[in-house]
Amino acid sequence: MSEAIEEWMSAYRRAWESNDESDIAALFADDAAYYNEPFIEPARGRAAIIANWLERADPAGSTTFTWTPLVETDDVAIIQGETIYPNERYSNLWVIRLDAAGRATEFTEWWMDQAKASGA
Repeated sequence: MSEAIEEWMSAYRRAWESNDESDIAALFADDAAYYNEPFIEPARGRAAIIANWLERADPAGSTTFTWTPLVETDDVAIIQGETIYPNERYSNLWVIRLDAAGRATEFTEWWMDQAKASGA
């Protein structure tokens, strides 16, 4: 795993816990696109990403998150993760495109509720 993706994932988790606007902003390029789901219109640009993030924010300490990289190239990383809330578990698949500065230009997340069968 590259140092860039390791650092980005650590910073993402820090922002997830803090919900601090500067932590969130540091993750994304100025014109980044953040897809909460792969087939919906993304939040575009830092201001929109921050607003979208804060609308969906989890309280600090409310989750456990584990992850592992599945694929990583110079242009893209695909991360498999699991998010555990007190009463819910989600499987995650993230596609992250980083620029040369280590900021995401595009972030797409797929999340699946482990309590629901696919297609249900």
